[in-house]
Amino acid sequence: MLIPMDLVRTIIVETSDSQVIVLKERDGERHLPILIGMNEALAIDRRLKGLNTPRPMTHDLLAHLVERLGCELEQIVISDLRDHTFYATLVVRQNGHLIEVDSRPSDAIALGVSSGTPIFVESHVLDEANGNE
Repeated sequence: MLIPMDLVRTIIVETSDSQVIVLKERDGERHLPILIGMNEALAIDRRLKGLNTPRPMTHDLLAHLVERLGCELEQIVISDLRDHTFYATLVVRQNGHLIEVDSRPSDAIALGVSSGTPIFVESHVLDEANGNE
């Protein structure tokens, strides 16, 4: 079962290699913190704030590519948690067909955040991350 989530916080600590994004269950109280890299954290933060760069950065490039190919990023799914690593899937619609693309959660969120793409987490992932296996 897919649980709708909202990105509620991006924590950037310049003296650390690991940054954190926090997702919160839309209709509940559970949170899902995910460690990410500095580049992805800065990309998410920049896209949330609507800041543009003189030339497209990687996530901007991917967003333009998806659009120019006549596709729509329909949803982001945090699909698995294995060995303390989260896995995600981008669900893209093209000509009425759904295409699933493997992704890191940080890249998926950086890509989808500026367009308001819905974020979901598989219930077993949320349960496991919250100690309810």
